[in-house]
Amino acid sequence: MSLRSGLLYALFTALVSSSDGLLSPRGTNCSRNSYDFVDPLIGTLNGGHVFAGATLPFGMAKAVADVTSDNQGGYASNGSPVTGFSHMHDSGTGGASSLANFPIFPYPGCSNDSINGCIFPKTTRAVNVVEGSVSARPGYFAISLESGVKAEMTVSNHTALYQFTFFGNATGNATVNGPLSPLFIVDLTDLPDSRSNGTASVDPDTGRMTGTATFNPSFGHGTYTLHYCADFQGNAIRDTGVFINNRGGSDPKNITVQPDVNNPPLPAGTYTWFKEIENGGHIMARVGVSFISSEKACHNAETEIPDFSFADTLATAESAWKDKLSVISIETTDNCDTELQTIFWSGVYRTMISPQDYTGENPLWESDEPYYDSYYCIWDSFRSIHPFLTLVDPYSQTLMIRSLIDIYRHEGWLPDCRMSLCKGYTQGGSNADIVLVDAFLKNITQDIDWQTGYQALIKDAEVEPQVWDLEGRGGLRSWKNLGYIPADDFDPYGNGLFTRSISRTVEYAYNDFCIAEMAETLGNQEDYEKYLGRSGNWINLYNPDQTSDINGTATGFTGFLQPKYLNGTFGFQNPIFCSPLLSFDQCYLNSNGHETYEGSCWLYTFFAPHDMATLITTLGGPDTFVSRLDYLHESGLLYVGDEQAFLTVYQYHYAGRPGKSAERIHYYIPSQFNTTTAGIPGNDDSGAMGSFVALSMMGIFPNPGQDVYFITPPFFPSISITNPATGKTATIKNINFDITYKNIYVQSATLNGKNYTKNYLTHSFFLEGGTLELTLGPHESTTWGTGEANVPPSVSTK
Repeated sequence: MSLRSGLLYALFTALVSSSDGLLSPRGTNCSRNSYDFVDPLIGTLNGGHVFAGATLPFGMAKAVADVTSDNQGGYASNGSPVTGFSHMHDSGTGGASSLANFPIFPYPGCSNDSINGCIFPKTTRAVNVVEGSVSARPGYFAISLESGVKAEMTVSNHTALYQFTFFGNATGNATVNGPLSPLFIVDLTDLPDSRSNGTASVDPDTGRMTGTATFNPSFGHGTYTLHYCADFQGNAIRDTGVFINNRGGSDPKNITVQPDVNNPPLPAGTYTWFKEIENGGHIMARVGVSFISSEKACHNAETEIPDFSFADTLATAESAWKDKLSVISIETTDNCDTELQTIFWSGVYRTMISPQDYTGENPLWESDEPYYDSYYCIWDSFRSIHPFLTLVDPYSQTLMIRSLIDIYRHEGWLPDCRMSLCKGYTQGGSNADIVLVDAFLKNITQDIDWQTGYQALIKDAEVEPQVWDLEGRGGLRSWKNLGYIPADDFDPYGNGLFTRSISRTVEYAYNDFCIAEMAETLGNQEDYEKYLGRSGNWINLYNPDQTSDINGTATGFTGFLQPKYLNGTFGFQNPIFCSPLLSFDQCYLNSNGHETYEGSCWLYTFFAPHDMATLITTLGGPDTFVSRLDYLHESGLLYVGDEQAFLTVYQYHYAGRPGKSAERIHYYIPSQFNTTTAGIPGNDDSGAMGSFVALSMMGIFPNPGQDVYFITPPFFPSISITNPATGKTATIKNINFDITYKNIYVQSATLNGKNYTKNYLTHSFFLEGGTLELTLGPHESTTWGTGEANVPPSVSTK
């Protein structure tokens, strides 16, 4: 490296090491607000797949650098090189990568100052990241590449705005061997290389690049077509053209690609080449996206970011996030609890990344209703995401409920999963039923057509779709006549994966209970009685004689859910199978799958959220139930990185042992949820892990689908939620709070100054406001929240 290049690189690394670019330093003391504690990089390592880039709350545009491995969220903190910068992503998904369509890739220049001195295929063009250069906060992401490019990005709702700063031949593996003459390509590709066809063009006078391509969804069926419009500002244009495979040229100015035998599809797209700029110069790139047309993508960009102002666009994004976070306030101790605040606020933030607001961008049908997408998946999100949004953002939750009902109107079914305008795969029951009923019970009523919503629930329960892998429920004849899904089910009315008979049975039972709740409230007594009866079907797969051992050593517990055949006899699935101790990786949506999904019989035996009283009696009474629940958490059988584990942390409440729930959550936070880039135990699943940790630290975890919030002490001296709909503030205060967290057990409580002995709250507290004071101590109380009258209700004890 020459002296000149060395000095430039020193300047380059000095600038990027500050990480914040245009931004002022973040606060470092107790005066920092909630926004300052959010760390979008938590969960970007070891399979968390969190989207770390720039987005608005529930925004469609999501800009970040795409790396070569573990890249479901685009960027991962694993040191892998960058292949481009793209404008739409999902967050926290498992399985295949998704979106990241039409990435921009900037070259500081091309070797020998020749167009074919640039490397076009993304498999070989990738550039390493400058260590320590990544910076992320809500609405902003920055990263620097060893090629001498610093990229900063922010967004509006449908548009990504990038500022690229160029530093010349920064390292030996840079592409530049000549003047600093930046070249930008837009590649007709996506992260999973699913493009089937595409077209792109470039305007030789303005450098505007537009295009369209068709892609596959990552966890569903069908295809979707997306459009883009990229404009640039900052320097004069030198040349424009197209590239395909590993060659480019200035003639023609458009290109079309169709499916062929290449796998992955051939690299193809357009380029705009700029004249030489000085070191440290920058070029702005604005990319609008649309599901409607390239013209709509251009309109989105021109309307939302007309003047390419990075500072103004970023300020708007920051303001949007601060507004969303402002409904929650916490009191901290003198030492600021910075690590726990970071865990908490980052969890709140991740819950508001998805589902994504595609309103006005749905080409499938015309409607005045909102349209939200990227439900990955409701099997995950019903447990914590949607109940959390009902608490802190009922407006957005209302729009999502309306969107779900509108999907039913136009496609005939509520989705269990949905992405990129396509139907996603159903993992268990028809769990959008739970989302609708949870919102209904908690007074999410404004502008919602609940009559149509109720029709959608009834259809899920009564009508079997032809392909129940994508919507609704399968095996309904057996469900109605036998009261369970047989492992050898005969189902001539539809087709799908004939697996998961145990997990589907217990989920269908709970889905029907939720329908019964809504039927009762609406005065539909006949429906109420029907679905309440079906809700008891979970017990039909309980084999009271089934034992369990681990490596030949008996666990000491008898009675587990087991597969059952059409003739009424029990089959066998090892109760620890599909747990971390035995073949967990064989229990997904595969044709040779098993009778439980992403969890063992040990875990699913605890799933009767509506009738815990009967379950506790069935399993031997409160003491045995608590011992069994302890064993689940302490034996290695439970993986808290899967959402079915969430409820088991709090089911001690039903046995009159709320202090045990407090113990459990204080074990998992911060041992499994912390501030590292690997700081969540599994895929974030669109914010499921984030909402779990946020609700838990607030001390109010829900039993979703019911008007129940389990009380445990918040992780801070006090926490308040101001309901955006009513303007009322609900506050939970800890008396005798200590920063060592020895006092984690509630000894007594008052609600608005009156003695309160129940170990749960209802949603009225958050609608009407008030103060719940929890007096804490270092030992589990034998009186508070322990009596039969003080535990959450069960259907069998009402």
